[in-house]
Amino acid sequence: MLDELDKELESRGHKFCRYADDCNIYVKSYQAGARVLESMTNFLSTRLKLTVNKTKSAVALARERKFLGYSFRSDGDLRVAPQSLEKFKKKIRELTKRNRGRKLESIILELNRYLNGWISYFRLSASISVFNKLDSWIRRKLRCYRLKQRKRTYSIYKYMVELGVSVQNAWKLAISSKGWWRLSLNPVINQAMPNSWFDKLGLVNLESKIAKFKI
Repeated sequence: MLDELDKELESRGHKFCRYADDCNIYVKSYQAGARVLESMTNFLSTRLKLTVNKTKSAVALARERKFLGYSFRSDGDLRVAPQSLEKFKKKIRELTKRNRGRKLESIILELNRYLNGWISYFRLSASISVFNKLDSWIRRKLRCYRLKQRKRTYSIYKYMVELGVSVQNAWKLAISSKGWWRLSLNPVINQAMPNSWFDKLGLVNLESKIAKFKI
């Protein structure tokens, strides 16, 4: 049905990108954008008898808008849109809720299913550092989850010793009054559950995945 919109935009010489009913039109100035928004809204409502969602329509810099989960960086490259990152983090929080009572290995399996699909979709992003930060944040969530599972002082102490932490440091960690999230950033926790520990458990590494896509 929107083929007519494409033809109209092409006849006007506009650069645009459309997927289903989501469309971005690129012009050189705010004034031009305002004119095109008004004229195309009129075209859609009068010629095609369609209602334009005015709350989602706007004139803005390309890097300020989201399109299919992506937005533009200032250099023109694609990045994961901020809204998409928030949605991603919300999903990870749901999967790593500390009251789920599931084994860490099961949580990682669930995470991997989601992470593999997500990184495949956002493989066009040029912001590699974003994936590095997300990897660190996910590992911290899992460290927090594991601590919460142990819960009691002696259980935490015993687990840390099993993971190679010294008796003294294990006790210091176990008797700490800090909350789980703050505790998950403790150097002792990072020593006990380093990045390599998560690699052995099979946790998907987003930065490594995106690097392979770039090859």
